[in-house]
Amino acid sequence: MAGTARVPRLPAVGRPAGLTGRESERAELGRLVADVAAGHSRALVVRGEQGIGKTALLDWVAASAGAQRVQRITGVQSELELAFAGLHQLCSPWLPHLGRAPDPQREALLTALGLRTGPAPDRFLVGLAVLSLLCDVAGEEPLLCLVDDAQWLDQASAQALAFVARRIDAEAVGLVFAASTATSELAGLPTLAIGGLRDADARQLLEASLTGPVDPQVRDQIIAEARGNPLALLELSREMTAAQLAGGFGLPGPAAGAPGLEGRFRRRIEALPDQSRSLLRIAAADPTGDAALVWRAAAAAGISADAAAPAVEAGLIEFGARLRFRHPLIRSAAYRSGSAAETRQAHRALADVTDPSLDPDRRAWHRAQAAAGPDASVADELEKSAGRAQARGGVIAAAGFLERAAILTLEPAERARRALAAADAKLQAGELDAARSMLALARAGPASDRREARADLVTARIAFAENRGNDAPPLLLAAARRLEREDVELARATYLDALSAGIFAGQLAGPGSSLWELARAAAAAPSPARPARAPDLLLDGLAAYYTDGYQAGLPILHEAVSAFGSQMPVADELRWLWLACITAVHTWDDGGWERLSARYLELACRAGALGELPLALSMRASRVLLTGRLAESQALVAEAQTATEAIAGTLTPYAGLQLAALRGDETTVSALADAVLRDAAGRGEGAGMAAAGMANALLYLGLGRYQEALTAAQLATASPGNIATPPWAIAELIEAAVRAGKRDLAADAYERLAEMTDASGTDWALGHQARAHAQLSTGPEAEERYREAISRLQRTELRICLSRAHLLYGEWLRRERRRVDAREQLRAAFTMLDSMGVAAFAERASRELQATGETVRKRIAPARNDELTAQESQIARLAAQGLSNSEIGTRLYISGHTVQYHLRKVFAKLGVTARSQLGPVLADRPAGPVAKKSR
Repeated sequence: MAGTARVPRLPAVGRPAGLTGRESERAELGRLVADVAAGHSRALVVRGEQGIGKTALLDWVAASAGAQRVQRITGVQSELELAFAGLHQLCSPWLPHLGRAPDPQREALLTALGLRTGPAPDRFLVGLAVLSLLCDVAGEEPLLCLVDDAQWLDQASAQALAFVARRIDAEAVGLVFAASTATSELAGLPTLAIGGLRDADARQLLEASLTGPVDPQVRDQIIAEARGNPLALLELSREMTAAQLAGGFGLPGPAAGAPGLEGRFRRRIEALPDQSRSLLRIAAADPTGDAALVWRAAAAAGISADAAAPAVEAGLIEFGARLRFRHPLIRSAAYRSGSAAETRQAHRALADVTDPSLDPDRRAWHRAQAAAGPDASVADELEKSAGRAQARGGVIAAAGFLERAAILTLEPAERARRALAAADAKLQAGELDAARSMLALARAGPASDRREARADLVTARIAFAENRGNDAPPLLLAAARRLEREDVELARATYLDALSAGIFAGQLAGPGSSLWELARAAAAAPSPARPARAPDLLLDGLAAYYTDGYQAGLPILHEAVSAFGSQMPVADELRWLWLACITAVHTWDDGGWERLSARYLELACRAGALGELPLALSMRASRVLLTGRLAESQALVAEAQTATEAIAGTLTPYAGLQLAALRGDETTVSALADAVLRDAAGRGEGAGMAAAGMANALLYLGLGRYQEALTAAQLATASPGNIATPPWAIAELIEAAVRAGKRDLAADAYERLAEMTDASGTDWALGHQARAHAQLSTGPEAEERYREAISRLQRTELRICLSRAHLLYGEWLRRERRRVDAREQLRAAFTMLDSMGVAAFAERASRELQATGETVRKRIAPARNDELTAQESQIARLAAQGLSNSEIGTRLYISGHTVQYHLRKVFAKLGVTARSQLGPVLADRPAGPVAKKSR
């Protein structure tokens, strides 16, 4: 009837409703487009509620791109459990470009996308591969990547794209994410908040969308109800008849902001014929947008081809080569429009027509959603899908598959087994609360010693992942004991985990889980059935060391250090190299420390183990630091910080603390040490407290504030024998105690030092022993021991240790009133310390020299007009070491194109024309500040 006829509307699909009144938003996005066209990189998150106009803004960006290449993808809620589904959308057109990516990156991305089989790739290496791929594509023409509904991206894809967004620098790449809610992956990126339209703009939009008259009061009420949401505005007016609009009768009452929009769409869907609703439900259940697949599923469900017409005419969906819902809320409303049985039927139809050989995981997922209750065959399929997801590095997806498999399993023991596997996968994915829930389901199964032992292990690992403090050691110990009866090899690895956790806990270990108690239990562990490998030797050596003393453990620990790198699986070597490095340090094995720290870094880079890279860089920085190469150590510390920030990790800045202390930088040491002490005390991590104490002791010894140095050194050595603390910390305690007048304390500490150094017998160890002995001696014996210390330390590469021996000997000679002899030693000490940049100790040597009557001429750094930025300095030093652009990019989490861009600037600043010229030019330059990438 005429009185109830609807007012004709403009076509629903493609209407630029969200652009009305968006001048400032378009201006910001226009600047992004212009920046990318000019060869710069930009990343932006466009955030606002559903229907606010984000998609229209992305449409506008795509239309404004001009000659730029545009790739657009959309997150789909139903694909949240399918790992790397978003990357599939983004990367598939450009896979031929991967041929120019470094081999580890190419293999990682192809494996993640399921195009190649292999070990699960490091997720950060996948992100770096995507970065390299996009930058290579952008090398041909500027590239804009538009991601709509980013909140529905699967987590693996979201993490990779967020990684790229934070690392693009000098490439013509733009990334725009549109999201209705904040996500942890996109946190910290520049954000453009999209609010509601102003009333005047809302009025303009409403009037432009209508072809008939509207009563002013009705118009104002619609605007008030819509609250500035363009989609709500149009939907409210769409629901009203011409008479209602013109005369004000029958105005809808409920508010129509974004939360109410889905209900309105659902009512419109409910008005469609049954078959049209069923077709929309199938389309909503399919996340791929594959129209052919949906039509096959519809035919299998008995739905005729003409069922689409009413939905299309209602402006809800478009059918073409791909199908497209007018808005994500319509997809959601369509999916929820039926009963549970009808939704299961939609998934069943899709499962029936999905090729099990081409897409087995999506078929398994549809079958799982179609299951009304436990189903053994579906659970089996899901478990296989979990295995494939783990092989691609999709641990988050694997966890989801295993969780659903457990829920669909009826047999109690099998259900518990799958729940335990799901708990382990949830732990690997960092979903600790979900892991606990799956553990509870696993423990509810029938009694099984093996399963209970493994459940204990997962519980312990959750505690260690959550807090590397004193909670984990007793849990790991209990798990190891239970595993002895079930799996000796896993039990031994768990004992080594427990000892590692105990090393972190240090003096803050809880009752029953001190290092000595852990070691006693580990010493009683069954021997491996096969020949002992490096981790076995580490376990046996540490157990012997803590239970029977340093000398008892030393031969086994030497053997363990030597065994690393000898036909070991890469994964095992990477897992334990950090512990092997500090074992080499604690056994005073300078050569082993050099070899293992270099291998750890090389292996982490070569294997693409980017999660290991921060610790490997820190280990190498500590080793390089003691040789006096402070600039190189600073560069490694900066790399470690860059790597830690790139993977959103946490790492106590052990090397950074020592570096700042040797430089005499009291401000930096104080800030870092205070932060470490607060954090470590809260977690129960004694190793962090010891590191802060060690740095302060070193700082105050250099500054000549010996009582403060003594207090700090006592904190550093509060857990005697803990290999997390460098063994020369006792030598620092002795020096501080002697200078503070506490000779009895120094003598007691010397006994502890000599027990280690006598057994070790290396020049490094005996050099420190001689130095300490000299400080506690007088007359000819003192002089003989100082000379021995210098002689032994000269046979090592540890120039910091040697220079300090010269300093102590010179100070002793001056007190003995032998000024001429004192000058020789103090001059040697000052020259070494000053040239290395060990500022506080150099100043201490300078004061002593002046006291002998000698004039000291300090180095004056020439004024420079060629200062490099922190990132330029890092890149230049790596290039000088012979690394390629792609290798430098992997180390610094940037693209090879960015490396080349910065190298051009480095060459111009330094006046060089070849990489071979960088080494000599950089030799005397400071490394510069720690790099921080601003976003």
